[in-house]
Amino acid sequence: MYLGNKSRGGIIAQVAFLLFGSYGTSGEEVCDRPLVSNLPVSSFRSSSQLSSSHGPGFAKVNKREGAGGWSPLSSDRYQWLEADLGRRTQITAVATQGRYGSSDWLTAYLLTFSDTGHNWRQYRQEDGIGVFPGNSNADSVVQYKLQQPVVARYLRLVPLDWNPSGRIGLRLETYGCPYTSDVMSLDGSGSLFYRVGARPSQRSRETISLKFKTLCNSGTLLHAEGQREHNLSLELEKGQLLLRLQQGVSSSSGSQHVVSLGSLLDDQHWHHVKLEWLRARLNFTVDKTTLQVHIPAQLSHWDIHQLSVGTVESSQRPADSKRNFHGCLENVLYNGLNLIKLAKQKDHKVTLMGNVTFSCVEPVSVAVTFNGPQSFLQLPGVPAWSSGAVLVGLQFRTWNKAGLLLTFELPQQEGVAWLYLSEARLRLQIHTAGRVLLELNVGSGLNDGQWHSVELMSRRDRLILTVDEEKGATTPTSTSFPFTTGSHLFFGGCPAEGSGQECRNPFNVFQGCMRLLSQDNQPVDLMMVQQRLLGNYSHLQIDMCGIIDRCSPSHCEHGGRCSQSWSMFHCNCSTSGYRGATCHSSIYEQSCDVYKHKGNPSGHYYIDVDGSGPIKPQLIYCNMTEEKTWMVIQHNNTELTTIRPSPGRQQHSAHFDYSSEDEQLEAIISQSEHCEQELSYHCRKSRLLNTPEGSPFSWWVGGPGLGQVQTYWGGALPSSHQCACGLRDSCLNPKHYCNCDADYEQWADDSGLLTHKETLPVRSLVVGDIQRPGSEAAYRVGPLHCHGDKNYWNAAFFDKETSYLHFPTFHGELSADISFLFKTTASSGVFMENLGIKDFIRIELNSSSEVLFSFDVGNGPLEVCVKASSPLNDNRWHVVRAERNVKEASLRIDELPATTREAPADGHIHLQLNSQLFIGGTASRQKGFRGCIRSLQLNGVTLDLEERAKITPGVQPGCPGHCSSYSSLCQNQGRCVERSKGFSCDCGPSAYTGAFCQREVSASFKSGTSISYTFREPYELSRNSSALPSSIYSDVTLRGENVSLSFRTSQTPALLLYVTSYYREYLALLINRHDKLEVRYKLHNSRDAEVLRSSVGNLANRQLHTVTIRRLADTVSIQIDQNATEDFNLTSDVEFNAIKSLVLGRVHESGELDPDLARLASLGFTGCLSGVHFNSVSPLKAALLHADTSPVIITGPLAQSNCGSSAPTNPYAAETTHSLSDQSGSVGPGEPLVNAVRSESALIGGVIAVVIFATVSALAIMARFLYRRKETYRNQEVKAVQPTSSPPEFPFSSQADSQNISSENPNEYFI
Repeated sequence: MYLGNKSRGGIIAQVAFLLFGSYGTSGEEVCDRPLVSNLPVSSFRSSSQLSSSHGPGFAKVNKREGAGGWSPLSSDRYQWLEADLGRRTQITAVATQGRYGSSDWLTAYLLTFSDTGHNWRQYRQEDGIGVFPGNSNADSVVQYKLQQPVVARYLRLVPLDWNPSGRIGLRLETYGCPYTSDVMSLDGSGSLFYRVGARPSQRSRETISLKFKTLCNSGTLLHAEGQREHNLSLELEKGQLLLRLQQGVSSSSGSQHVVSLGSLLDDQHWHHVKLEWLRARLNFTVDKTTLQVHIPAQLSHWDIHQLSVGTVESSQRPADSKRNFHGCLENVLYNGLNLIKLAKQKDHKVTLMGNVTFSCVEPVSVAVTFNGPQSFLQLPGVPAWSSGAVLVGLQFRTWNKAGLLLTFELPQQEGVAWLYLSEARLRLQIHTAGRVLLELNVGSGLNDGQWHSVELMSRRDRLILTVDEEKGATTPTSTSFPFTTGSHLFFGGCPAEGSGQECRNPFNVFQGCMRLLSQDNQPVDLMMVQQRLLGNYSHLQIDMCGIIDRCSPSHCEHGGRCSQSWSMFHCNCSTSGYRGATCHSSIYEQSCDVYKHKGNPSGHYYIDVDGSGPIKPQLIYCNMTEEKTWMVIQHNNTELTTIRPSPGRQQHSAHFDYSSEDEQLEAIISQSEHCEQELSYHCRKSRLLNTPEGSPFSWWVGGPGLGQVQTYWGGALPSSHQCACGLRDSCLNPKHYCNCDADYEQWADDSGLLTHKETLPVRSLVVGDIQRPGSEAAYRVGPLHCHGDKNYWNAAFFDKETSYLHFPTFHGELSADISFLFKTTASSGVFMENLGIKDFIRIELNSSSEVLFSFDVGNGPLEVCVKASSPLNDNRWHVVRAERNVKEASLRIDELPATTREAPADGHIHLQLNSQLFIGGTASRQKGFRGCIRSLQLNGVTLDLEERAKITPGVQPGCPGHCSSYSSLCQNQGRCVERSKGFSCDCGPSAYTGAFCQREVSASFKSGTSISYTFREPYELSRNSSALPSSIYSDVTLRGENVSLSFRTSQTPALLLYVTSYYREYLALLINRHDKLEVRYKLHNSRDAEVLRSSVGNLANRQLHTVTIRRLADTVSIQIDQNATEDFNLTSDVEFNAIKSLVLGRVHESGELDPDLARLASLGFTGCLSGVHFNSVSPLKAALLHADTSPVIITGPLAQSNCGSSAPTNPYAAETTHSLSDQSGSVGPGEPLVNAVRSESALIGGVIAVVIFATVSALAIMARFLYRRKETYRNQEVKAVQPTSSPPEFPFSSQADSQNISSENPNEYFI
């Protein structure tokens, strides 16, 4: 695609050329001389001419001789005009003009250059576009300044489009200046050596640069030797340039560093190479691509004393002729010294070896490029093969895995032969009479862009197919099948149908380059083909190879692997952690806050703090608590570590290696609202900071980078030289500012949190006062904890269509990703806009249900639209993610599928913007956005909307109202609570807990366990005993209940829940002897209880079951697990009057119960209860988490467990409250460090452990004996009270109980 949408580009370029035409550096002459106007007629050639007066010699700008310019005989894309500048010249601009006094002019054209008149190279701009805009009339001159000057002798212009009302007509001018250089040729045996003289001191900067051209894809350009056996070499390998840094002769992995750059460098065109290193950094440049190389420390000290050019010969290793360079070199510069010029001057420091000439001797190699589906080359067959054998040869290079190389008819066999690529292998297939007579397969990986030679030979009874014979990869395959070719051979493809040619191609067409075509050992003259003197062709570029490496440099980011075909590239992002056409956007979130607001529980998550930026994702633990979301970054030593005096050691130092890299640590700390890290020191005769006036005994290093020395301690302020007790005036010795500085012989401690982000994290610690007799100390540096993502909640509210925020220009030339959240009630408005001279990028709410992403990089506007099924102006948060790269543009809204549009092939790729970035509006102040925008990020960088909004009229910082979007995350009757930045879930009304009230509260019950929750006390009854009952308890009368719980047990029958009232009314949930659920309501004290029996059975199977019971007046519904809801009706009263208490487990006050229920209640419950909820009361949660503040009475053993979980426990999903309660507490004077200090005396600890284990084992054995005696007695007692009429009603046994105990409480063991 050419610059049709930049038709005025020529005028702009002409103005730019006049303004900036002073090409050159350091005051050199302006390089803008006219180069064509003074050339003789003999310097011009063309493909054809309409007449002698239309010849190429008349093609000079502003000249009117002849017919006023050049016009070819026919106007098609096979025409060209060539100018010979006489010598290699630097060309900086090109100008075109139509033929004088005519309707003939070009509208688009290609430029190619050459040093020899062969092997042309197409000029391409930085965007990869090779098409130039032409003229709009015959008189105006359109000049185009080349983005990169070209050095060449020959220039050829190829017309692509012209005035449809005329024909091709052209006058030409080029601008530039003479070019001088020093050149030498090496034939594989020659080389140059330069011995560096003694230098007074080591240079701080070393520079080597050169240009080269070659047809060989391997060879050594340069080898440098330094001190300490340091070696550097530049080696061409398979068309790539390898920079090899090595210490010593051997190439062990520990002493060698290799990087590669460039591709297809064996194209016989000049390539520029530059090495520039400063200390441990080296800039490696090939042509226009620069790679920054970080040199390992062992290879960073250089002092070059010898350079060899064209070979790797050194004092430690002899030269290898197979690795020598074969080609031309130009301007080999070492720190400004031109080594070729020194060689010409026969400088004593330069030695030439072998065959070296000071000119560029270039072999002529004519290639042909097959570009597309209509490309083919037809050559006449050889009627009589001189050697008595059919012999066809060629070389090809391509990126495609498939394509036809050659086909021809077999007249004797009435068949056809196809030589083609399939899955990057070469295949020969012969068809006769509609069937495959023969098929051969040779080679592999032939789509690597390298030149591969192919030879097909048939001699008598042998057919041999060979690939890359000279490279030792010969694969001959023979068969007894003589054949001769037809009258024509077709290369690359076939003519269009209807052309009358007998050519069939059932395979893909070939896209790539061919050269060295031969028949009967005779080369094919492709120049005769170009002149239509031999064979026929269509859509070919002859005398040039137009292959492009689209993976060099690679557009795949973040380590994505690039692969390519002839016309496109593909990025494999599978192992990168990123997604998109170029692996640009991260698949991970930027903080734990984002994961939490997607409903994720606590656990380990990959965090990518800068999104699409360069920082890699890291695995971090996210602790989602009800109040805050903590990011926890561990290091290599978070335990309390003991230090004791040891001979010869004056100090103890520790370095802390974190699980996250430094750059990610710094980014996490920077974007968090609060960070903290515990720092504690326990001491006995071990001073900490001494006095504020004296030097500290101990210190730590913290902060970004290498960190800085810090002399304050946990809980104090930076630079205060104090501990927490000094800040509170509570130190053991008032003369000191730390407890440990009192230097007591009893244990003391100084502990606290470091909360100043600029000093975090703690990177190392030095403890000094540990050498005195009796000194003993211990320290602990806890994990780094951070909460509050400042970027995620950074928001602004736009209350007018004319209001906006502006920021500096957005730079997203090749890749741009934009993400933000918005909420609004407006139906349209622009979220963001940034303009250039012609380019732009914009995202807008186009309608109430449609978001539009549009931009222009010079190929015309491209739009990507996503339409939602429901309105987006519902005042709820919606997420927008837009991305634009060189391959495609995509837009995604919320969780809807992304919409993608491909970028034009071979179009402009750079987004060039120059104005301010407008947020919430436009430069014209029209179509502004009304509503909230939050967490706006461009290429991983968050824009601080709040700070900019504080100083901008019409825009307010922050944006409340998050529960409208996130309330659904609060589960199990949890209530969403608004916060200034975000929300939280209030789990008070819920039977669950956790960040989203999603974590069940479970407990294992034994037969003696009882929880009694008391409702409102009968206050009125105690004050006035004469009051009527109806007036006393009317405020606690229930006309309905909502009851839910989960259980797991093998006990049957079993009482699950019991609610009683002051009027002897009750509600009971139980499992009957048939393993089914019963609900018993007694709502009138003078009537019998009503029994509601569920049909769902097998409930005592040790599996988790969930029961939900809802009553409204006389209607009761029961649902068990996912079974259908069962409905019942009560026939007695519908009011549950004056409820008194709710009991889980054993009921101690069972005297008012029915006899059978009383017997069951006295036995208690053995198993697991979870998520118990009665109307607004959660008795189990109150007993386990709030026993001190709730009206609960607990008797018997009760332990919280995860027995109510229906899935296996995930150790990373367990939620922990961020506090120091699980850490070592402060130890007072005289107290030993028990179970806190990681002692160095392992033997003592082992002995203590054995003693404790023996004691516990003895106690357990006694407890088991007593427990069995007790169970035997209890079972006998139960049997005594059973009615004789129904002996199986209470089938309890000690065996069932013991099974439940062992299964429901895994923390208890019997020995």
